[in-house]
Amino acid sequence: MVGVAIGTMALVVVLSVFNGLEDLIRSLYQSFDPELQVQPYEGKSFVRTDSLYQVVLNTEGVALVTEVIEDNAYLRYMENEAVVKVKGVSDNFLDQNRLQNSIVAGRLLLQEGNIPYAVVGRGLQYRLGISISNDFYALQLYYPKNIQAGLTDPSRLTNRKLVMPSGVFALERQYDEQYVFVPLSLAQELMSYGDKRTSFEIKVAEGYSRSTVQKALSERLGTQFVVKNSDEQHASLLKAIRIEKLFVYLTFSFILAIASFNIFFSLTMLAIDKKKDIAVLRSMGATTSLVKKIFQFEGAIISLGGALIGLVAGLAVCFIQDRFGIISMGMESSILDAYPVKMNPLDFVFTGLSVIIITWLASFNPARLASKTSMAEHL
Repeated sequence: MVGVAIGTMALVVVLSVFNGLEDLIRSLYQSFDPELQVQPYEGKSFVRTDSLYQVVLNTEGVALVTEVIEDNAYLRYMENEAVVKVKGVSDNFLDQNRLQNSIVAGRLLLQEGNIPYAVVGRGLQYRLGISISNDFYALQLYYPKNIQAGLTDPSRLTNRKLVMPSGVFALERQYDEQYVFVPLSLAQELMSYGDKRTSFEIKVAEGYSRSTVQKALSERLGTQFVVKNSDEQHASLLKAIRIEKLFVYLTFSFILAIASFNIFFSLTMLAIDKKKDIAVLRSMGATTSLVKKIFQFEGAIISLGGALIGLVAGLAVCFIQDRFGIISMGMESSILDAYPVKMNPLDFVFTGLSVIIITWLASFNPARLASKTSMAEHL
């Protein structure tokens, strides 16, 4: 019973940690990603027309539509350089309130009058030594032109734009080390996109569910566009976490199956040791099925007892970790100090069922062996 209880507790705790990590990743990405995103079904850009924009904007439940141009570019600052993702956004991007709480230096400013500004990730700031208080050095952004044969002047091979940094954001390493936010007009000129856009970012109005608005947009835009919610924008990552969780569940279930061998051998030895007692029961009128049920019932007591103790212990450990954060991540640069946990009732249900099924199977053969005890041989 002790082995079953410990295995059950471990399985519950590990599954809860995976739930916590999945929620943590969602919360990080939701601070950066839009609630809904409209992208072309094929290619990386589409032509922005007034009719298309109005179709999206007039869809019921859509509060804001931000136009986006996003592509890789080359960034120089003083003597340092890096390949970055430049994300040009329209003026109403700030109304989506996604980066306001992530600014760690300077301010969230993309346009002041006719002067464009850039907001960079903290990782880029450290790597390139960007100073937002230095008015003498600007960010130099380069993007390749449509290169034609015969061009020898390097200045004609790329578009170049200068922009001053206004603020620094910090969300997650993947974003902090890559992204530079600039006004849409600057990205248009730098990348020569003209009327093309890479996506529309949608803010859903209050009182509407994302799934309802997503379905309505998909129906109105047709098959030429894909409308993604926040989970679908990172489907591969979340799918990988769920697959890891599944394999962890299968691995710990296998460990529980090994632990149940103790139940198998204990009940088998009990069936051998109690053959005379079983023969007496048989002589008193006990049927084969009754003897089998007695041993199966004993196995059920062990499995249910172990499962119950393990589930309660796992619940207690998860509650303590969630409340007090006893087990630390062990990394100074981690986003959270302690491992996140989230208890899911379905994890408890499936864990309990797995334990009960495994231990019941372990008691099946000893029960069958006990039911075959002969009265003539042991009386």
